[in-house]
Formats: sequence, structure tokens, C-alpha cells
Amino acid sequence: MYLAVVVLLMGVLPAVSIVAEAALSHGGADLTLLIGKWFVFWSVGVRLILAGLRQTANPSFTAESIFEVRDKGAFTIVRELGFGNLSIGLLGGSALFNPGWITPAAVAGGLFYGLTGAQHLMKGNRNAKETIAMVSDLFIFLVLAVFLLALLFRPG
Repeated sequence: MYLAVVVLLMGVLPAVSIVAEAALSHGGADLTLLIGKWFVFWSVGVRLILAGLRQTANPSFTAESIFEVRDKGAFTIVRELGFGNLSIGLLGGSALFNPGWITPAAVAGGLFYGLTGAQHLMKGNRNAKETIAMVSDLFIFLVLAVFLLALLFRPG
């Protein structure tokens, strides 16, 4: 279930949304902006909102199944991670309704995913769920970094 949700939110739904909006615009949409818009909405917005809700309501899932920490004292830290995920996620989700927020959400979400992905990578001995988190975090970091670089070096 975890893998399916990650694949949907980090790849399938952004791709379907990009293709659908491009088709509806009959080629008039800017592909770079569509990539930013839909990856920010699904991968930063929806994914981090869902993660934040789960971490605040049920911190044991993240602590035990991803990080393999069984100490209930860690639940407070996981809840605080959930508050951060909710905050970044709400920025990403809101960017769908305020296009001026796409870039700030891509910076905040991309930095979060890059740092967490690097942390998972450096840890070494990972379980399957942590490996899924690491791969998806680094993938979204790369997508958002390419989007931001494309905006930065855009002519005109």
C-alpha cells in the first residue's frame, strides 16, 4: 500500500495531470510550468499533507515501520516532523490555486526532499520502506531541482 501511494503521488498523478492539461491547452501550455505545477501539487502538496496527517495522528507508523524505532519517546519527534510536513504540504497544495507559490513551494519541498533523501542514503542499512522513501525523495528532489534550474536559466 505504501509503495502504491508513493508511486501514484510521486509519478503517476503528476504525469497524468501534465499530459491532461497539455492536451486541454492544445499545445499552448508551457511544459516547464506544467511540470513544476503538478509535481509541486501532488508530490509536495498532497504527499506531504498525507504524511503530516499520518505522522501527527499515528506517529508509530513512521517511527516503527520506516525508522525501526520502537521507543514511544520518539513519537513526539515524529509528530513535530508531521507538523513540518503539513506546513510544507499546505504551501505545495495551495500553489495550485496561487501560481506565484509554485516556485517557493518547489524550493521548500525540493530542499526537504533532497536533505531527507541524502540522510536515508548515508544511513546505509535500510529496510524496504526506508528505501522507497529514499528513492522517491531523491527523485522528487531531482525533478524540482531541474524545474527550478530551468526557470532560473530561462531566456527572457
